[in-house]
Amino acid sequence: MAYTPTFQQVPYETPRALDAAELPALVASFRQAAKNALEAGFDAVEVHGANGFLLDQFLQDGSNHRTDAYGGSIENRARLLLEVMDGIGSDIGKDPLGVRLSPHGNLGGLSDSDTVPHFSYVIAELSRRGIAYLHMIEPRASSAGFGDDASIDSANNAKLFRHLFAGPMISAGGYTSQMAVDTITAGLADAVAFGRMFIANPDLPERIRTGAALNTFDRSTAYGGGAHGYIDYPTLDAPVAA
Repeated sequence: MAYTPTFQQVPYETPRALDAAELPALVASFRQAAKNALEAGFDAVEVHGANGFLLDQFLQDGSNHRTDAYGGSIENRARLLLEVMDGIGSDIGKDPLGVRLSPHGNLGGLSDSDTVPHFSYVIAELSRRGIAYLHMIEPRASSAGFGDDASIDSANNAKLFRHLFAGPMISAGGYTSQMAVDTITAGLADAVAFGRMFIANPDLPERIRTGAALNTFDRSTAYGGGAHGYIDYPTLDAPVAA
């Protein structure tokens, strides 16, 4: 669904199931986008297989009701994601290629009947391909686009799935600085990503390193407008207004 910056629903096109004949062109579009990104000067490409977007819709059986080679079993539901990863990997290599997943995510009303075995298969297949990294979102932040409160009783994706991926893993979603330290120390991730906290604190690494207070994120500026709320949050060395 589409929303205004104040989360008022606006008209949207009713989705339809893709015909199997359309999927090769879809894979080709992902491949071309990856090549375009590297040609434009980006260092790496992260395939978005999370947050209720198209590849995530194929992965989760709450949304994927197909009866062809792309539906039913987890092997079939993972087929499109793996075709995209394999295609991009053949074009640009595995070293600049990562992927983002959101097991247990429910953004957009998605659901999965048996998340751990289903995503265990997906992650093991991605590991076997030797891609650069896996980026996983914690389910406590599934509704992060609609509010700042994170769930405290959600599954822990880093703990559940880290052992299945041989390469570096990034974890994201609802982290405080201390939670990030604890996760890294426990070996559950190699890095922790921050979103809105980084927007509100452009010098976030220095603030975490020194224990400085954090700016509060202003959600009302998050989905529209100009520079305000994007590039005007104060840094630690910003002069204090008289």
